[in-house]
Amino acid sequence: MKTRFLKHGAGVPRSWFSSKWRRWRSGLTWLWVVLVCIVFSEASAQNATPEAKDVQGTTDASAPNQTATSSVVAGSGATSSGSTTQSPTYLGNVQPIFMASCARCHNQQSRFVYDWLDYKTAYADRWEIKRRLWDSWKGSYYKEPMPVANSTESLAMTDAQREMIKDWVESGAPEGVAPTAPPAGTVESKDDRISAGKQLFTACAACHQPTGQGVPNVFPPLAGSDFLNADKGRAISIIIHGKQGEVVVNGVKYNNSMPPFPLSDRDIANVLTYIYNSFGNSGVEVTPDEVKAQR
Repeated sequence: MKTRFLKHGAGVPRSWFSSKWRRWRSGLTWLWVVLVCIVFSEASAQNATPEAKDVQGTTDASAPNQTATSSVVAGSGATSSGSTTQSPTYLGNVQPIFMASCARCHNQQSRFVYDWLDYKTAYADRWEIKRRLWDSWKGSYYKEPMPVANSTESLAMTDAQREMIKDWVESGAPEGVAPTAPPAGTVESKDDRISAGKQLFTACAACHQPTGQGVPNVFPPLAGSDFLNADKGRAISIIIHGKQGEVVVNGVKYNNSMPPFPLSDRDIANVLTYIYNSFGNSGVEVTPDEVKAQR
């Protein structure tokens, strides 16, 4: 009697293999479903926790134009809850930082990144802002820190400013109120304008450099600029509306863009007065009324 050497699996019904495969495939499918659910629940929990923090300040997360009740009451020096701890606000604290260190990319003209100079946009993106400006910088988030390491903006942003943005997000991201201007009819001296403008110039220094020398072939100089000194009205208009395209400064062509800045008439007047009275420029003064006429 001949011995028959059966192949592996010979004599086993084909349906047995099919049934086994179906069970394995079903198990793998459910495993993927479970993994996806876990990832989704983790992401939801991460986003739910911040929203819960927003509610603690009695701020409706669906209404970003409301100011959290824990934010500073204008002019009172205290919070509405009676505490002396002041929560940072967008208009009072955070927007000036964005203008100084983030506006080159995150501005009104941006196509691929969010405009952080707009409160509603910054509010919607607030948790990613915190992750990139604080968590990544601390090494606890996988994306690259912002501003880009060793850039002018990154070097200009202080540890305290990063922490202030983190605190703003965690306290509910209140809008707040813009810094108050002097009472109507108050006459500010030229020296007052120069001093106030110097503080605002940090928003310009990211591109034009603290010395006003600009970046060769990229950002034009403000120091001794024939373009700047030739037309004060044009300079005002550029800050209000921004500028794109080619300009010639001191005989050199530059082709770049400058975003508009959401500054008040007084702030624009002050920063231009500072620039005109620094870096070897003409020494003229710019008034809020001149800025208002360009709106």
